[in-house]
Amino acid sequence: MLRRFEADLHIHTCLSPCGSLEMSPKAIIEQAKRKRLDVVGICDHNSAENVVAAEKAGERGGLRVIGGIEVTSREEVHVLAFFDKEQDLFELQRIVYENLPGINDEEVFGKQVVVNEEGMVVDLNNRLLIGATKLSIEKIVGIIHSLGGLAIASHIDREGFGIIGQLGFIPEGLGLDGLEVSPRMSLEKARLQFPEVLDFPLVSFSDAHALEDVGKSATSFLMEEADIKEIRKALFGEDGRKVII
Repeated sequence: MLRRFEADLHIHTCLSPCGSLEMSPKAIIEQAKRKRLDVVGICDHNSAENVVAAEKAGERGGLRVIGGIEVTSREEVHVLAFFDKEQDLFELQRIVYENLPGINDEEVFGKQVVVNEEGMVVDLNNRLLIGATKLSIEKIVGIIHSLGGLAIASHIDREGFGIIGQLGFIPEGLGLDGLEVSPRMSLEKARLQFPEVLDFPLVSFSDAHALEDVGKSATSFLMEEADIKEIRKALFGEDGRKVII
């Protein structure tokens, strides 16, 4: 049976250097439930090390968590990558780490905290997660698809790290599964301002870096369950699944 899922699939934890230290998976799940979300996506910059903790916190709290990474291409374009299987997600992380130069400067960018489902610190990541990988955007999208994931260009209305702002256009044949519009712009305005988006499914998520922003923007999906296969069908309007705007 098809049902409506309210989803905010672009949330950062305390692992992201620009994320608040209050953004533990447990706190995110609690806030998401207060906002009456059905599904959240964890997408830290260039890493997935807090996804398992978020999934465990979600299981305890009765909220579906989809694992992801926000990968930065060498062109400094942000791409959201989503997976059902942890092994595929962490294979992408391995590839990203192999192509991510630099060491984090905590005084400049902040701590990159790995926590467990209770919010206890278990490690600090010293990679330069805020940086760009050596992978082209074409390569990133190709890798995501080869691993069975979804590739959605992040906040395309932003000049910084948005695909249109960075490249000036969306490369033909890139094969993105969708485009994300940030909370600051309506989907209607995005369609008017960026005619090239008409060729792609549009979604809007919060890109939350602080608890008060979780659920600030969300997208409703009509589908049977919250997984990558169903979300893909909804994005492309297949088998009765759809994005509800």
